[in-house]
Amino acid sequence: MTGADTAVVVRPRKVLIASWVGAVVVVVLFTVIALLLRNTPTGVYFRTADQVALVLMGLFIAGGVLLLARPRVRADAEGVEVRNILVTRQLAWADVEGIAFPDGASWARLDLPDDEYLSVMAIQAVDGAHAVDGITRLRELRSAARGR
Repeated sequence: MTGADTAVVVRPRKVLIASWVGAVVVVVLFTVIALLLRNTPTGVYFRTADQVALVLMGLFIAGGVLLLARPRVRADAEGVEVRNILVTRQLAWADVEGIAFPDGASWARLDLPDDEYLSVMAIQAVDGAHAVDGITRLRELRSAARGR
């Protein structure tokens, strides 16, 4: 991406905070459970390997929760890059027919040719004014790029 002076980068705020808090809670919870299991009379013998495995499972689950913090949209005069949870896609502004936020939708979307669309999970309804600002800046950037 070029044109750093007009670049727009938007990331979700509330989901970012919630995913980090959730990941920390999961790791702490699994660690505490792993430590307490060895000392409880459950009739099952938990060894050190079981405790380590439980902590590792907590770390893997926390990593999965942190995937929710990954969405980002980055745009400049040339085009837009949309990074959702697992997939990153880069488009030229010529391929984007519109930027919409349908009623009742959780996040924005880019309207593409042939009635297709690409979800933009970085601009989420729960972020309120931050989402409005992000979609407004994207629309302005798209309009400026189309006007050239």
